[in-house]
Amino acid sequence: DKVLAELIEPYELRAGRLREFLQDVQPSLRYDIVPLADPYGPSVTDPDLQCLVVSEETRRGGEAVNKRRLQNGLPELALYEILLMKDPDHGQNEEEKISSSSLRQRLLGTLLRPPRQDPALPARPYVIGLTGGTGSGKSSIARLLGHLGAFVIDADKLGHAAYSPGGPAYEQVVATFGAEILNQDGTINRRVLGAKVFGNQEKLKSLTDIVWPEIAKMVKEQIREAAAQG
Repeated sequence: DKVLAELIEPYELRAGRLREFLQDVQPSLRYDIVPLADPYGPSVTDPDLQCLVVSEETRRGGEAVNKRRLQNGLPELALYEILLMKDPDHGQNEEEKISSSSLRQRLLGTLLRPPRQDPALPARPYVIGLTGGTGSGKSSIARLLGHLGAFVIDADKLGHAAYSPGGPAYEQVVATFGAEILNQDGTINRRVLGAKVFGNQEKLKSLTDIVWPEIAKMVKEQIREAAAQG
């Protein structure tokens, strides 16, 4: 449940950087770095431990460790509480403390690795696909890319155009689902059509089999238009 968990570095890399840090702080320091597969790790089974360092946020976790140690017949650990360090550069939507979650949020919009050079790909146009559920931010990102000069293709709008009167999918949609889906002006009533297909996987597939190939053709045509515009 970590924020942007997909940006968390692999364990071995993190452990290696921790070793480098400890070496810088005190070369003679003796330490043992272990991965945690559960919230407790060796803290509830190691009889040689004497102290657990906690913060004001994790004190309750330390108390839970001591409770589990007592259940395991081990003595309680001394809980040494440290203060959280404030981050003077934290943003409006970031935590006030120094936080790895905030650091990962700052990675958004940056390149994690150089773009892959693929000689099989044409130099232009470079096509980016935006996908996601309702409310995931597709329109906002498309608008920002448009401000940066991108040629924006809205597949939803193309879908509506595909089965509007005169559109490439119009006649086949009407033939498949009947004249009862039409408004008086001949346009397709999307609410009536939706009631027919949503909740019926077979009918929904029939609709997508008609409309999606036409949308793909329209997208490719707009990509060619974008290339012609440079």
